[in-house]
Amino acid sequence: MSEALSPGPIEQAREARGWSKAEVRRRLHRARLARGIRPPSEASLKRMYIEWESGRTQVADWQDEFCEVFELPPQALGFVTQEPESDLATEIEQLEVVRIDREIVDLFEMQTDHFRAMDRKMGAAIIPQTVAHVEHMREVLRNSMGGMHHDAAALALAEGAALAGWQQLDSGNIRESWAMHSLAKSAAKEGDNPAILAHVTVQQAYALLDANRTAEALELAKQGRAHTNEAKYPPRLRAWLLAAEAEFHAACGATTECKRLLDNAAAILPEGDNDPDLPFLFLNQVHLARWRGSSLARLGDQEAVNDLTAALADLPAQSTGRAEAGLRVDLAIALSARGEQTEAKAQANRASELAQRSRSARQRARINRLLIG
Repeated sequence: MSEALSPGPIEQAREARGWSKAEVRRRLHRARLARGIRPPSEASLKRMYIEWESGRTQVADWQDEFCEVFELPPQALGFVTQEPESDLATEIEQLEVVRIDREIVDLFEMQTDHFRAMDRKMGAAIIPQTVAHVEHMREVLRNSMGGMHHDAAALALAEGAALAGWQQLDSGNIRESWAMHSLAKSAAKEGDNPAILAHVTVQQAYALLDANRTAEALELAKQGRAHTNEAKYPPRLRAWLLAAEAEFHAACGATTECKRLLDNAAAILPEGDNDPDLPFLFLNQVHLARWRGSSLARLGDQEAVNDLTAALADLPAQSTGRAEAGLRVDLAIALSARGEQTEAKAQANRASELAQRSRSARQRARINRLLIG
């Protein structure tokens, strides 16, 4: 009489839990669905499971599901893989070392510009593409040999990560926004550019502002401006930094300091919309007027309605729905502070339509607070 075979690791794990084979299959089916993978038919999975548990067939691409279902490491379920012997020479040969040249840096910058343009048209819909672009740049830098173009590539990464961070903030994902801006700061330091470091640091402060940590947002904005000698900044960047800090002062209720910084920003802002050396920055007199109105609206200042109404009239036809939504929310807040509730609600409703179209969770949250309040 032949001796009965002892149960294998999968069968032992199943019996230890008192589960039937059908129960295990049900859990495996659910685990695979959770990974976004379409499971086989019930009959196919039944045949496969019989083979796996009996040991006649090795579990291949279902190992993660088995480990999850049984809450056991691979070894406990008999999934033992042979680790290849370490061969330092072979590992070195397999390294994907990258030599960064000017063409690679130019391509990075062109791709980021492309995603900026797409962002203005499509908003949150392109976040996955922007994040993938950032991850690709980071991987190239990680495998870089260094050299004369490494710093420029690091700055390209800083600008791309800052764009992705702002998109994440607009989508309402504060945690990911903070992480992307932290990456942008590290890359700006690696590229040794204090101006870009100042910009991405102050932009990161908006994540704190949206998390209602206004005092910390102001503190971080001040840190950003202190990164280098401000006199060396291009005037448009200096104006942007002043206006941003003014907004954080407004969030903290500091009216006098807010207006002083806004006046200083207006005094130094040059003509035009942007500068060749600042592809990540778009700021002109219309945008600054809108910024001023937004900051004053936070303070309940009566000047805000005039500034925002003028900014709305001057808003370019090709402007993004997200920008117009933000402007109309600010105007609704300012009108509400003046007691003009009917017009405030009309502006808020129009802003809601625009925010829905541009998928701006950030603006929708502001609108909801306004309408519910």
